[in-house]
Amino acid sequence: MLILSRKINESIMVGEDIEIKVVDVSSRAIKLGIEAPKDIAVHRKEVFDAIKNENLASPQVPQEKVFSLLEYMKTKGER
Repeated sequence: MLILSRKINESIMVGEDIEIKVVDVSSRAIKLGIEAPKDIAVHRKEVFDAIKNENLASPQVPQEKVFSLLEYMKTKGER
């Protein structure tokens, strides 16, 4: 784990296109601003874990059924 010290309005770059900026610091919390491309999902860890668990609990559709449905839709001219 990398541990860095930052002050208000200082940033950390993750790769070339994700910036994490310290917005505010209080005795109870640190507020971070995150700028990332729209195609990158940014969630709090507990939300990320809940999404992951929900996805694991959801029924899985076998790949061959997906391909079969796509082929059927092609024959009917649907998209």
